[in-house]
Amino acid sequence: MKLSENQIQELYKFTRKHYVYFYDVQTELVDHLANDIEEIWVEYPNLSFEQARDKSFKKFGIFGFMDVVESRQKQLGTRYNRLIFKFMKDWLSIPKIIISATIFIFFYTLMTLNIKHDYLSVFMLILATIDIVLASKVSKKAKKRFKENNKKYLLEDIIFRVGAFSSILVFSNLFNLSTFLRHSESMITKIIIATIITLAILYSYITLVVIPEKAEELLEETYPEYKISKTL
Repeated sequence: MKLSENQIQELYKFTRKHYVYFYDVQTELVDHLANDIEEIWVEYPNLSFEQARDKSFKKFGIFGFMDVVESRQKQLGTRYNRLIFKFMKDWLSIPKIIISATIFIFFYTLMTLNIKHDYLSVFMLILATIDIVLASKVSKKAKKRFKENNKKYLLEDIIFRVGAFSSILVFSNLFNLSTFLRHSESMITKIIIATIITLAILYSYITLVVIPEKAEELLEETYPEYKISKTL
């Protein structure tokens, strides 16, 4: 016995009811449940749809779908980190390395000036403010996308939400650098701090600008059905 379209939609509702909010993970689980229910019906043809569904769901154990969600999050989280690393390498190779080197030299020179170290905190505040503004725009764009599409993909959520949060987290920790600099005047310390600031700026630019701009391309590469749904 094959599941009807209404029963398939009921399985989607069932996954949402059990705290699975991403369409790609829902689809993976619905496919698994549908196939398993049909196999259960072969062995127990008198079971109702709900009974067969619940029997299948019990096979996921006490945590239900959470293990599947966590596994998918790790998988796509790894893919996202590789994307960041790929774009970061681009900014550390010719010709973009010239811009990266300019940022490094600017902050290193700034730290060698004979003025109060509070200037670094001021620059960090300015950078953090810019970062927050960009992160806010990315988050608003995410809300708009989710509202228009009525479907939320896990990679999409990582690109627009996790990326924005992680960028803010990185810059919030940079304020400690100005305090650390007060207790050390060595050239090596200044080089390390300038390097960290440069990498943080590149990280934020990649997570808040580069990757979100490539979101459609990345989603189509990851989800074949995403491209099909956009053409309908």
